[in-house]
Amino acid sequence: MRSLIAGTGSYAPEKVVTNADLEKLVDTSDQWIVERTGIRERHVVADDQATSDLALEASRRALDAAGVDPKDVEMIVVGTVTPDYPFPSVGAVLQGKLGNKKAFAFDVSAACAGSLYALSVADRFVASGAVKNALVVGADALTRITDWTDRNTCILFGDGAGAMVLKPTDDARRGIVSTRLHTDGSLVPILLQPGGGSRDPISEKVVREKSHYVKMNGREVFKVAVRSLEESCREVLADEKLTPGDVTWVIAHQANKRILDATLSRLEIPESKCWMNLEKYGNTSAASVPMTLDEANRAGWLKPGDTVLMMAIGGGMAWGASVVRW
Repeated sequence: MRSLIAGTGSYAPEKVVTNADLEKLVDTSDQWIVERTGIRERHVVADDQATSDLALEASRRALDAAGVDPKDVEMIVVGTVTPDYPFPSVGAVLQGKLGNKKAFAFDVSAACAGSLYALSVADRFVASGAVKNALVVGADALTRITDWTDRNTCILFGDGAGAMVLKPTDDARRGIVSTRLHTDGSLVPILLQPGGGSRDPISEKVVREKSHYVKMNGREVFKVAVRSLEESCREVLADEKLTPGDVTWVIAHQANKRILDATLSRLEIPESKCWMNLEKYGNTSAASVPMTLDEANRAGWLKPGDTVLMMAIGGGMAWGASVVRW
């Protein structure tokens, strides 16, 4: 038995911040941002919105697509690094908002790879028969931890949520067939939120030094991302005796167009096979993969039996890839 992605959903908040808007905040330009990232605009949470609100909208759409009543969900896993509260989890908050009393719910923290990690965990429960269904969500409000005076990071991030509903299937031609996950903790310093945790609790000093915001060494992240994504994609394809040429579609974390282009080039997969939406959403962290999957699905790209290659990488560094038979 395998896990089948039976429904997808996504949501982005209404407020849009364009590159022209950022030109008024930092020393940058639309041309500079587009050439280096491929991003033209990003969506930003409203003052009264939190990560669980984004997750709720995406979840409702995914559950509706899968034909599952929210009250019948048996497992909820949320990939996020911007929870509503330090505790409890977004998963628990989301369960309450869905009016569900049946599911066990929790969060997974793997930054931009969070939804892929969450999908892998839920897959094990569904494929083993431990639960009859699972709601997997990637949701982040990274603009809440973005320094809007730092032109190296504020141009990158946007807010959103994506959701996937898993059900079991006995069809050998469909479902999640292989996933490989990796972490290299020696790379923690190149992408992290250094302040606000137990190492350096929130204080006047943390706020003054702005260490509660995302800090990134972009050059190092780029090198690690391209190499790691290529290796994990080849690894997961080899598990199924597949080559990059066998891939029908690519659903990749939308971090930066240069990273995507370089990774696809190394894999010799045409860009036309990769759904791209970062120009209108930016890097939405854990939301990126399920949001991208939902857009491709609703656009009619994905057909039963298609070989879908999914990949993501985030702070940790944490990364992975999956092969899904749609």
